[in-house]
Amino acid sequence: MGEVVTAYAYAIRRDDDQQIKFQDALRHIGFTVKLKPYIQRADGSTKGDWDVGIAIDVMEAASDVDTVVLLSGDGDFDLLMNKIRERYHTEAFVFGVPALSANSLVNSVDRFIPIDDSLLL
Repeated sequence: MGEVVTAYAYAIRRDDDQQIKFQDALRHIGFTVKLKPYIQRADGSTKGDWDVGIAIDVMEAASDVDTVVLLSGDGDFDLLMNKIRERYHTEAFVFGVPALSANSLVNSVDRFIPIDDSLLL
């Protein structure tokens, strides 16, 4: 495929030993782990949305790379992937679980790679 220039992982900061170990493992293999604070609202719901942060990082990188790879099924990213392909002529790949990936996202990229058992440890 090519050389990985930058790899980001996005997560919510929680005082959970398992999450901390996972984030440390990601750092160990070269990811930059970006964390947002865990926010619990008065009604019990939680917030920790990274969509804007991911979009900013992708737009900033897109002019300097040949390919952007996103691991998501979120249809909100279809506009982003279309834009980087159009503006920067950057290839756009998405890894996602087929049953959980929006058709609009799948259709917005050069290649959709399904996450299945063969990709899992």
